Amino acid sequence: MGFTTEEGITELAMARWATAHDPRLARILPSLVRHLHEFAKEVELTHEEWMAGIGFLTAAGQISDAKRQEFILASDVLGLSMLVVMINGRLPKGATPPTVLGPFHIDSSPQLANNADAASGVEGEKVYVSGAVRALNGNPVPRARIDFWQADSDGTYEAQIPNCDVRLRAIFDCDAQGRYGFWTVMPRGYSIPMDGPVGRLIEQTDISYYRPAHIHFIVSAPGYESLITHVFREGAEYLENDVVFGAREGLVARFERHDPGVTPTGETSSKPFHTVRYDFVLAPAVEKPIA
Repeated sequence: MGFTTEEGITELAMARWATAHDPRLARILPSLVRHLHEFAKEVELTHEEWMAGIGFLTAAGQISDAKRQEFILASDVLGLSMLVVMINGRLPKGATPPTVLGPFHIDSSPQLANNADAASGVEGEKVYVSGAVRALNGNPVPRARIDFWQADSDGTYEAQIPNCDVRLRAIFDCDAQGRYGFWTVMPRGYSIPMDGPVGRLIEQTDISYYRPAHIHFIVSAPGYESLITHVFREGAEYLENDVVFGAREGLVARFERHDPGVTPTGETSSKPFHTVRYDFVLAPAVEKPIA
């Protein structure tokens, strides 16, 4: 291959990494090398800037733990996470669009019955969330599973609070008509963590570091593609400048306020409450090629 030169180093490095034993890896790594080298050439990267980048990656690793992944946060705010979601979530027209999972999903959420209160003991204005899960042809998807989680009225997730009991997350099974419903509290917008290297980088820009008010969902059923998505509150701040680029057309719903009185589940509320209806539309499962 010859000695290293500025003109030839990119091709030399690409050729070396193309020897990866896994065919997919042998495609990915040379391309990564090419783009990294092109970036460095384009901006005329200095030694000081290169070391600053190394310092950023080091700090991201040092602050990450079982409950916090600063590298995912960096991917989110750079738009990479959402781009990967869209590349891998090209669904047929009419299907509910996917969005980012976020860092606070927990696999061991409790199973609750339909119409249960997943926000028992949590401060905040109550909201009844309901709807149905349907196929592209409009037919109900019976017994579809709804996995839900959200932040509290202070914008904090359970996973961010030490020794916190289970709250604001649950699993519900739809009925034979694909219908679901549960009580929670009104979501609100919140700031991403700003006490790490990602936050310090954002502070050097005019980028908003807030997410619009939303509720997370994973919707699944046999024979259908699992859907990871949010429902955003109509009129919420930051809808058009979501720091992680997660807000998408079709995921915004109206949260309607009601005066005290009879609720959708038949109880009488002495306080105002809200309702929101959102129907999820699932795409049929696509057979994945065997790796």
